[in-house]
Amino acid sequence: MGGKLAPLCSYGWTMADIHIDEFYQDCLKILVQLYNTFPRLTTLYVDDLISNAGTDEFGIPNRRHKACFDAMLWLASEGYIRYQDNIRHDALDQVVLTEKSFLRLSLPVVIINDSQDLPPSVARKQATIAWHCRQALKDKGSEAIVQAALQFFSQS
Repeated sequence: MGGKLAPLCSYGWTMADIHIDEFYQDCLKILVQLYNTFPRLTTLYVDDLISNAGTDEFGIPNRRHKACFDAMLWLASEGYIRYQDNIRHDALDQVVLTEKSFLRLSLPVVIINDSQDLPPSVARKQATIAWHCRQALKDKGSEAIVQAALQFFSQS
């Protein structure tokens, strides 16, 4: 019993759960970047997704870099993205969204309100998960990012 436990937040989460928030942010960045280039195959670099990825004095990627790269691999293994090859632990090459991801990001998730003075095409785009993901990343609020990621992953 000599080990020290991480302090619990008021919601029962430990401070160690910050890696889950980072995972959600990485996933949204990956998905949005691929949505923006869809259907082109592209190379997805860790350094383009996160800042200060860096390596240690031996050239080994740091924890944050590895976590972002592993988020890319997880998205692929779960069928959200496809890729042809990896470039060391720095990037995935020839990456594209799967149909499952493209449809989840493209479909409206909120009811389009005709009372807004927006053209129908703009209203449709602003009702999609892709739009909500972009806005969450733009606002940089961790709770908005978590909610957008959960919205994406919970679609069936």
